[in-house]
Amino acid sequence: MASTLTAVLRWLLLLAALLLALAGLFTAVMAPGWINWQYRLLITGMEGERGYRFVWLPPAIVLLAWLLSRRHPVVTTATVACCLAAFALMLTPVTQAWWLGRTLPAQLAAAFGPATPDRAPFAVAALFADLPAPVPAEEMRFSGPLQLDFYRAVGRSPAPCVIVLHGGGWLTGGHHDKRPATFWLARQGYAVATIDYRLVPHAVWPAQREDVLAAIAFMRAHAARLGVDPDRIVLLGRSAGAQLAEATAYAAHDPGIRGVVAIYGPSDLRARSASERHDRLNGWPMQQILEKYLGGTPETVPAAYDSASGLTLAGPASPPTLLIHGRLDSLVPVSHSEQLAAKLTAAGRPNALVTIPWATHAFDTINFDGPGAQITTYSVAWFLAAATR
Repeated sequence: MASTLTAVLRWLLLLAALLLALAGLFTAVMAPGWINWQYRLLITGMEGERGYRFVWLPPAIVLLAWLLSRRHPVVTTATVACCLAAFALMLTPVTQAWWLGRTLPAQLAAAFGPATPDRAPFAVAALFADLPAPVPAEEMRFSGPLQLDFYRAVGRSPAPCVIVLHGGGWLTGGHHDKRPATFWLARQGYAVATIDYRLVPHAVWPAQREDVLAAIAFMRAHAARLGVDPDRIVLLGRSAGAQLAEATAYAAHDPGIRGVVAIYGPSDLRARSASERHDRLNGWPMQQILEKYLGGTPETVPAAYDSASGLTLAGPASPPTLLIHGRLDSLVPVSHSEQLAAKLTAAGRPNALVTIPWATHAFDTINFDGPGAQITTYSVAWFLAAATR
């Protein structure tokens, strides 16, 4: 009986080691497309941004396997090999973040000029730091039923204002944004407005751009009361919000919009349409969501696709732009940001593309202290300081 139990435990340890190694593999290669996109993001994001918290598991399995190794060297060797691979892969984001952090200041300085963020690009100690303390939100209407949450800048008035545009595939999301990154921005001395915009299927582009412009106008109209500098506004968006930030800022030609932060955003909606085939959001095929958003296909409404694509709109008048994208993003390929960065550079506009080797879509929302989130917050801190100087 005891020998049977030992044999079962031995094989369970091998299975656990193999699963850890397979999960860790997603820090190095893109998850296959046949996996549901939400599971792709969960597996890759958790492994990349939280995997370091479980790096003790492979050594623990190795120890147990060694204790049960008597007369079973093949199983033990296989278990140890899988654990070694899992250990190395789980630490890949940490080591790559450290390496990326060595060159990041020079890259940002070359693009935007000098700045002095109050944190390092990456620090191991910061992986276990406390989250930023919450900042009270003031809820207000800015256009019809649309609302925003406003977070006053801590320690500065008037302060530059960061207008945050949520993701959600143009179908979901809203102005409530209680994430640590929002509190961190306010505590860095920036006023923050997280806003609503009209969603699919109830509104068609350019209604969403009009909503962002209405939010900008509202912040300017109430600048004195809110402690906002009306001439220092930055649009920051993630995913669908990044597309909206790019398209709004590039078309507005507004000198008061000092910059754009676009995090894993689709900048070429024609290419986006061509890539959407199987994934769904809230039961909707993503290709159908995009067609509802823009009012048709690229063939039937080409002007809508062009006016919503940062890649089409970017030019000599575009504001400085910080692009952040994960190389393992299977939902919005990194090529979107690469092409936009190339066009901005050709137009002579300040820009930087920070690519994160292990990261997937929405990586920075998983763990504020994670390797990718640290690189992101450092890059954003540098950009905001330089762009709103």
